[in-house]
Amino acid sequence: MNTPSAIVIGVGIVGLATARALAIRGFKVTVFERNERAVGASIRNFGMVWPIGQATGPLFERAMLSKSIWKQICLEAKIWHDEVGSIHIANSEDELAVMTEYVEMNRAHRDCALLNPAQILAKSDAVNPLELKGGLWSGTEMIVEARVAIGKIAAYLEEKYHVKFHWNTAISQVEQTMVKSGSNTWQANEIFICSGADFETLYPALFSQQEITKCKLQMLRIVNQPDNWRIGPALCGSLSMIHYPGFHASPSLSKLRDRYEEEYSEYLKWGIHVMAAQNHTGEITIGDSHEYGLVHDPFDKDFINQMIIKYLKTFTNFKDNTIIQTWNGTYPKMKNGETELIQQAESGVTIINGLGGNGMTLSFGLCEQLIGARFD
Repeated sequence: MNTPSAIVIGVGIVGLATARALAIRGFKVTVFERNERAVGASIRNFGMVWPIGQATGPLFERAMLSKSIWKQICLEAKIWHDEVGSIHIANSEDELAVMTEYVEMNRAHRDCALLNPAQILAKSDAVNPLELKGGLWSGTEMIVEARVAIGKIAAYLEEKYHVKFHWNTAISQVEQTMVKSGSNTWQANEIFICSGADFETLYPALFSQQEITKCKLQMLRIVNQPDNWRIGPALCGSLSMIHYPGFHASPSLSKLRDRYEEEYSEYLKWGIHVMAAQNHTGEITIGDSHEYGLVHDPFDKDFINQMIIKYLKTFTNFKDNTIIQTWNGTYPKMKNGETELIQQAESGVTIINGLGGNGMTLSFGLCEQLIGARFD
């Protein structure tokens, strides 16, 4: 019996998750990447595996499946990871009310608890105590260093499953079971296009028909903290609650949103909600903002970075706030409320796209479910 073969286009987290799901099922997998390494959204993020952001039900279960796959790979490939959990900080009673409802609805389904100020400060002395009312603890979140992890996952797949990677190879044409780059062609039984917004260059007409846009986000990195000081859990301001679907079932959220629309109108205009995660060297990644549209200004807006820093200081108290890097990234996002785009472009050609800002959290689970349902 011939070994089935598959081609994956794109070496970001979706492409790697697809390659893994195929390889463990016995496929001979070949991955094509137009650059010499991953340089897109998959390395320009917090490195957060973030189940708390997903609503209880299928998406939360997918996130937890993703986390379990992440952990297995990290252990086998010796990739740094830190299961620190997260704390959402409440500096007002209406923020605390939403968190209270969240815990009441979810504590039977996931590891979460409402903490008083003393309990929060016991978990993290990086929290600003001045206006602290309490907060939401979640034990499900994990941090990786995305800039390192993505490359190590590729090397792991190559070594363990003999996945073949073609770097610096831009695929310019896909036709049924064939892909083309310049004068070179490759064939496989199945082709998966996991190239983020770049799939518009391969299927422009199909792309134009989709309810999809692009999101530009701005992020910053703070210097490694002195004396190996750690912040503990990932820390989030309460603005994050109106961003993530995991909180949308809370009855008090709409009232909180109304207040934010008055007091934080500029933050909402630029899609700013502030979170902080620390890597293995002690550096702290903070962000982010969200601007939507098919074309974006390539330059960072300094006023957005200043707004992020200003809000960060309302709930954190770091040892050293020196900024050492700023950057932006772009990812595709569905406009119709869907959590991903799975499209059969033609026979044997599948597009996996549109995970928005949930790529690190959901990709391994999504691709495991999708490939499993199709080929198991």
